[in-house]
Amino acid sequence: MRYKVSILRGAQKELANLPMEAYEQVKNAILSLAEEPRPIGCKKLTARQGWRIRANDYRILYEINDAQRTILVMHIGHRRDVYR
Repeated sequence: MRYKVSILRGAQKELANLPMEAYEQVKNAILSLAEEPRPIGCKKLTARQGWRIRANDYRILYEINDAQRTILVMHIGHRRDVYR
């Protein structure tokens, strides 16, 4: 069963500002979350609520709501900046 993926406005702006090659990788990673919300390599965040996946040097932070079958992408950024 598929999940519905939503992206916060701030995360949409972060996605739009990525370099083109990173944009494609991140976009594909986000779209794949609809099929598998906890893919191989995802990690549960410890400092805050949510999960993260890697797309090359970029990280996608998101929350999963299994009851409503939704995924909310909260933040997208370079690995050196995303957790701040």
